[in-house]
Amino acid sequence: MEFHVDLTSYAELAVLLVNSEDALDSLEGAKRFLVEAGRARHAGRLTRADLQALRELRSELAAVFAAAARHEEQSAVDRLNALLIRHPVHPQISRHDGQRWHLHLTEGGQLSGEYAAGAIMGLTALVTELGVDRLGICQAAPCGRAYLDTSSNRSRRYCSERCASRANVAAYRARRRDLSGHRA
Repeated sequence: MEFHVDLTSYAELAVLLVNSEDALDSLEGAKRFLVEAGRARHAGRLTRADLQALRELRSELAAVFAAAARHEEQSAVDRLNALLIRHPVHPQISRHDGQRWHLHLTEGGQLSGEYAAGAIMGLTALVTELGVDRLGICQAAPCGRAYLDTSSNRSRRYCSERCASRANVAAYRARRRDLSGHRA
């Protein structure tokens, strides 16, 4: 019997952290970030050490996405492997908030370690199952936010519908300018 755990929701933690921008400027901002990331029950445990660890993890995960966006597959995988070594994953059975028993990925007692374990393991599972090219950086200027391409045809280029629309409108306007310039 084969048992498969969908770790896409854990991979989304990596995206949320990379895209957190200035949310980690303060403990209060980081607590709001954790609530928005669906980790409200952990926000009360956040320490200054966790805040610093999350900032460092954000930078390391951003480097993974950047390498993937540059089509540097080996570099992205090397960075993920280094993170896996630095943040060993410990699976744990958990039940909370009225849910059934389910699997959590942890790394010791610190909140930042738990977040790191989930985000890194989620990205690792996604990369090994779907490929490094599923990690992307939004191509709409000047966005640059990270995203996961879970589309069936590997066609995603933008982090959101908003950025896709903005890029399409900009391309349309550029074509119109080019056409009007050629007619003159």
